[in-house]
Amino acid sequence: MARRTKAEAEATRVALLDAAEEVFFEKGVARTSLEQIARHAGMTRGAVYWHFRNKADLFHAMLDRVRMPFEELVAESEADDTQPLEAIRLGCQQGVRRLEQPRHRRVHAILLHRCEFFSDIDPQAMQAEIASECLDALHGYFTTACQLGLLRDDVSPELATRLLQATLSGVYHDWLRDTEAFSLFERSTELVDTQLALISQPSDASR
Repeated sequence: MARRTKAEAEATRVALLDAAEEVFFEKGVARTSLEQIARHAGMTRGAVYWHFRNKADLFHAMLDRVRMPFEELVAESEADDTQPLEAIRLGCQQGVRRLEQPRHRRVHAILLHRCEFFSDIDPQAMQAEIASECLDALHGYFTTACQLGLLRDDVSPELATRLLQATLSGVYHDWLRDTEAFSLFERSTELVDTQLALISQPSDASR
């Protein structure tokens, strides 16, 4: 048999990840076997083991395709780093635009609603890891905002971070349960803008 090229191997890996997304979403992670994923991709189980050690390894690779580091979202929005609250607002909007894309929506729905604790797959730990990355980035921006005197005196960077994270987490969870219930972009933009306004230092003109 001719040795596969790097491009062919990568195409096989992508096809397996695509199949895993579809089967995980339909059946749930615990009830999905590697054999089912291989069949869905039109391949053998051996092809799965060529690219992934086990189901957990495949699941993590699937999740990595939709990771959204907040600093990356801010950079994509072309926000001005000298305006930390505006950078947060635009970064949140960019995150929502990504989450509305079919792949991002499907994978996050799998993690939140179709993934039980199974063997070495711990969805709560994965969710905590993703949340921690976001919290660290948000805290950095809110710390800068505090140093610039942009936050209310009674709102610390820690409090501002937790408030916004709770807001985003709540609206994402609600939307992923029923993506037809409301516009994620409109709802999240309204909530984020309102919260940033509430925790910001009033301008001299409004005092």
